[in-house]
Amino acid sequence: MTSPSVDLRIGDEAADVLDAQIEAGKGRFKGIRLGALWHEMPNVRNHRINPPEHMLLHDDFRSGFKFLAPRNLSFDVWCCHPQIPDATDLARAFPDTTIVLNHFGGPLGIGPYEGKMDEAFEDWKTMINELAGCPNVAVKLGGINMDINGYGWETRPIPPSSDEHSQATRRYFEHAIETFGVDRCMFESNFPVDKFSISYTTLWNSAKKVSKGYSATERAALFHDTATRIYRL
Repeated sequence: MTSPSVDLRIGDEAADVLDAQIEAGKGRFKGIRLGALWHEMPNVRNHRINPPEHMLLHDDFRSGFKFLAPRNLSFDVWCCHPQIPDATDLARAFPDTTIVLNHFGGPLGIGPYEGKMDEAFEDWKTMINELAGCPNVAVKLGGINMDINGYGWETRPIPPSSDEHSQATRRYFEHAIETFGVDRCMFESNFPVDKFSISYTTLWNSAKKVSKGYSATERAALFHDTATRIYRL
C-alpha cells in the first residue's frame, strides 16, 4: 500500500494537483506523505524518490508545502533521526500545518551508528525533545523494525518474540509518549516492510505490552483516538 503523495517541489503547480486529489478522494483524501530520508553514508538507503539533502528546508519544497494548511491537509514526514531538526524547522515555519513524524523519525543503528545504539538513542532524544515543542506535530510509534534501525532482526532465522521486541524498543515508545503525550502519539505498523523482521501479530502484542501500564483512556488514544483525530477519520 502506498501513501498519497505530491512532489511539493513543483511549487505553485502543487495546488492544482492537491485539488485534483481532493476531488478524486471524495472526502477520503486527508493529507500526503513525501519521503525526505537522506544520508551521506551509502549503506543508509535514501528514500526511493532520491530527495536532496535538507529537502525540508528548500524553498522549492516549501513553495508547494504552503498549500497544505489552506486545504486542511496533513503532512507525513519520513526521515532518519539526524534530519529531525529539519522537520522541527519546517513545523515552526508552518505552525498551521499538521505534521506527522513517521517511524519515530527513523532512529539509525547502522552507518555512523553501527554498534552505537545507546549513542543513537541519546542523539534522538535531544532532537525529539526539541520537536515536541511544536504543537502541530504528532508521532507515529512504530516502523522501528527495519534494517536501518540496527536490531538485525531481518537476518535471523527466528524473528523476535513480543517480549524481546518490547524490551528492545520500549525506551523509544516511552520517551515519545512522555514527551509528546498520548494525544499526539499513535501506534502504527509498517507492513509489509515490517514482515522481514517481525510478524503482524507479534508487533501488536508488543505494543500491548509496552502500553500495559497506561490507563484505558491513554491506551484508547494510542491505539485509536489520536489517529482518528489527526487524520479526521
